[in-house]
Amino acid sequence: MASPQQAYLRTELERRYDRLESAIQASSADPSLSNLLSEVDAALDRMDAGTYGLCEACHDTIEPDRLLANPLEQFCLDHLTTEERRALESDLLLAARIQQTLLPARDFAPKGWHMRYHYAPARVVSGDYCDVFESKSGLVFLLGDVSGKGIAASMLMSHLHATFRSLADAELPLDRMVGVANRIFAESTMAGQFATLVVGRATHDGAVDLVSAGHLPLLHLCAGETKSQGATGVPLGMFPNTNFPVFSFSVQAGDSLLVYTDGLTESRNGKDEEYGMHRVKALADKHRNKTPGELISNCLADLHDFTAGAKPADDLTLLALQRAA
Repeated sequence: MASPQQAYLRTELERRYDRLESAIQASSADPSLSNLLSEVDAALDRMDAGTYGLCEACHDTIEPDRLLANPLEQFCLDHLTTEERRALESDLLLAARIQQTLLPARDFAPKGWHMRYHYAPARVVSGDYCDVFESKSGLVFLLGDVSGKGIAASMLMSHLHATFRSLADAELPLDRMVGVANRIFAESTMAGQFATLVVGRATHDGAVDLVSAGHLPLLHLCAGETKSQGATGVPLGMFPNTNFPVFSFSVQAGDSLLVYTDGLTESRNGKDEEYGMHRVKALADKHRNKTPGELISNCLADLHDFTAGAKPADDLTLLALQRAA
């Protein structure tokens, strides 16, 4: 039985085959289209033979994210030619530059709030999602983590960014906005692809509506304590039709909100110990009165000490918001 990924790729290949056949009939058709049609046909033959997704050189499995990006791929990364490797590196660098342009401006200063974030891909591109912007209904902040790594995850991150930006000014209730985004995301991804996500909308007077779609707890750093708000719904993309309950609360002047991806909590040290939620909360308790920039800097310093500066295995993103006096 074909895996969900192979079933998805077969559908994609068959769709492309039909479109190529139609395009070739045109009098102005480029001759190269015939070669592409042959490549698609060969890929479908490999699926029928059970060899699709195996490297032609070493017969090991081709990286899944590369197959999703190019269903005609026939070689794993270890067996690309020098020219192909250079082209891939160039594409990745371009994707990384595009991804950087989707992030909030470093000097963004929303009315009534202070904001800082840290965005660090483990590879060239990231599957983490971070955005903060002002809409008609207030300040919108989003932080999430798309399943998987590499090119495929980064493409889905860009898809989420475009979806929420387009929905933000429709003045929908937060639960409905996330529900619409979830349907769009679920219908445009294959089985097994999902995203955990925190979506918040904050007014200038400190009222906050929050949806957490299967994400790690948001921390509310307030006077004398640190409150934790866990998930209010399942991750995006799991089910096309599901509800995303809203949690509403108030943030006082000087209070902060801290959200992060599992690149923080799941980091491990040389003893194979996990950084864990308890360390994140303890650090938040210790630095609850700091500015967003100081809070993030202290968190990164503590993580660096814990891992002894080891190279991160996962994308890492942190976002801190503080209500201004």
